[in-house]
Amino acid sequence: MTTIYILDQRTSVLRAKLVFKKAVCLVLLGLGLTSCKKFTEVPAPSTFTNAAIVFSDDATATAVLTGVYQKISYAPFTAGVTSLSLFPELSSDNLLSTASDPQFLGYYHNNLDVYYTGNSSNFWNDLYPVIYTANSAIEGINSSTTLSATVKQQLLGESYFIRAFCYFYLTNLIGDVPLALTSDYAQTSVLPRSSSEKIYEQIISDLKNAQQLLSETYVDNTLTHQSPERTRPNKYAATALLSRVYLYTKDYTDAEQQASAVIGNSNYAIASLDQVFKKNSSETIWALYPVTAGENTKAARFYVLPETGPNESAQPTYLSLSLMQAFENNDQRKIQWVSTVTANGVDYPYSAKYKEIIQDAPVTEYQIVLRLSELFLIRAEARAQQGKLPDAKDDLNQIRNRAGLVNTSANAKDDLINAIYRERRVELFTEWGDRWLDLKRTGRVDEAMKVATLLKGGTWNINWQLYPVPQTEIDKNRKLTQNTGY
Repeated sequence: MTTIYILDQRTSVLRAKLVFKKAVCLVLLGLGLTSCKKFTEVPAPSTFTNAAIVFSDDATATAVLTGVYQKISYAPFTAGVTSLSLFPELSSDNLLSTASDPQFLGYYHNNLDVYYTGNSSNFWNDLYPVIYTANSAIEGINSSTTLSATVKQQLLGESYFIRAFCYFYLTNLIGDVPLALTSDYAQTSVLPRSSSEKIYEQIISDLKNAQQLLSETYVDNTLTHQSPERTRPNKYAATALLSRVYLYTKDYTDAEQQASAVIGNSNYAIASLDQVFKKNSSETIWALYPVTAGENTKAARFYVLPETGPNESAQPTYLSLSLMQAFENNDQRKIQWVSTVTANGVDYPYSAKYKEIIQDAPVTEYQIVLRLSELFLIRAEARAQQGKLPDAKDDLNQIRNRAGLVNTSANAKDDLINAIYRERRVELFTEWGDRWLDLKRTGRVDEAMKVATLLKGGTWNINWQLYPVPQTEIDKNRKLTQNTGY
């Protein structure tokens, strides 16, 4: 039986009229989400109760997943200078930096120390606790006989989706990783690494389950009413991520099919450039709700540069020359999504997709995780790979035309695929490490990084396209092995 630990106040959890915020706090404390725990660790409780109690009530069960989104919204791997939108981009050829912090330079030069577990930039220690929570939720929800059918179905779908989301980034950043599908410490503490192929099989299975279970509409935090907020994943969020997974695994037929399912839904539409990252954008498929009152996104706070230019701590990066040269003349994204400061006679372009940096400003921007433009580019690439060149060009031109560009001149298959790669770079820069993952999945990382790493003051090693397994995890579990080159 799954055990979920709750720190004191057990009686509060059992109340039918439990205050929602308290439920979130208690359940999250029980799941160890208040700090960066190792995925195999379970917090020591002062009192405890089993999952049957937490998942016997709609409100407390829902609070588990609501708390996961709150955790993700403020977690090191999604927010600030240690996020998935910064460190993998820093590893790529999209960003330059003036920082001198050793761990920051580890990502910048792609030579991370295997003992890089010392701070919050360790994605292993950030993502596995969320997976643990998803596993606990899946076990508890499946075992529950008292949850309402609607809530049970939605929460199961959300749990499968979150687990797939975490494993997608773990396997793309680290490669082979342990496949933990239970909250049982005795099992998870001694797991060996599973192949990326096995991880992808599980991701696909989880996303297919999520598709079947999640609501087609967006729901509020009671799960019983529709919501204008797109912060709880729905069926189309699972479909969008599944489309991306199929593209990454070179299943182009299914990638096209899943992308078409999202593109064909009338709830989504290409937004104008100045509206893409707004909280009510028609392009948003899934977004993160700000968890601090009155605060917009962390992305604006670490990408938007002060007048003095990049600095050592809060805003340490700027856009690379090669990225700036990838924009065509008259590309409106270079105007709408890029700004420049001049400090000491040097121009520093920076990502201005998110613009609201004042913490007490009205909330107008949400951090977008999945958006429609990516689906057009996924479908364009999948179609081009299948030889459906006219259809691929139509999809590519949707994105180009929105940016104020004329239709692509690429006609041959290879030329069109390269044009799509270039479009992905200028459309998705500084979003969720997309450039780094693109270079690796398309086999272009060695060519690109031999040049980029030299410009960044480092030396490129092809083995470093995968981040290391934290040595502290290997020390605790001798079934784990290290990635080649570390």
